[in-house]
Amino acid sequence: MAVVCLVLGIVLALQFRSNENSPRSLSSDRWTEITVQMENLRRERDYLAEEVLSLREKLEEAASSQEGNAVNALREELAKANMAAGLVAVRGKGIIVTLNDSPHVLQPGEDPNLYLIHDEDLLKVVNELWAAGAEAISINGHRLITNSEIDCAGTTILVNVNKIAPPFVIHAIGDPQVLESSLRIKGGWIETLQMWGIQVQIQPSDSVEVPAYKGSIKFQYAEPIKSGTGND
Repeated sequence: MAVVCLVLGIVLALQFRSNENSPRSLSSDRWTEITVQMENLRRERDYLAEEVLSLREKLEEAASSQEGNAVNALREELAKANMAAGLVAVRGKGIIVTLNDSPHVLQPGEDPNLYLIHDEDLLKVVNELWAAGAEAISINGHRLITNSEIDCAGTTILVNVNKIAPPFVIHAIGDPQVLESSLRIKGGWIETLQMWGIQVQIQPSDSVEVPAYKGSIKFQYAEPIKSGTGND
């Protein structure tokens, strides 16, 4: 617009100067020519003004679109991070494993601990599932994450400091066939448990739900490394 106005001003100035050097009375044809030129310049100015407005709108739309894409990309990365950290509930194909104490009637002198499920048993089953590619696991509704604990607490078991008791229901998301095969492998821990009469049920499912982790996450020693300050 500034360029158009400048050009129009120069043309008018030249025209006025030409008029000063010419006779005071111009012919009608000359006035008609000047009028046509001015009208053409006005049209060109208006056209360029519309182009400027159109380009400005397109720039604003492009900036808004880029900002929106960046926000969407950040949201996707945040969603993936939350899934990896176990902070959101997830659903997918997998298996449901139910473990219960043996119904064996104890005989005099028999050790009852041989027929009960212990924290070690749950830990070994869970580790076999992780090794088989499980993407999310929960025990009795408690999500397991990297720093989850499975400990013994008297007659009960602690998972994420929550007391649980049999039957123990493990939900694992992953390839159902691979997960089940890893548990049923000859010499695996499930086979050992069954030798002692522990009740085991493995059920593949197309829709396994694993809840979000609900405990607190604390780091006592680890801290993030700021970009550009890491050591080799």
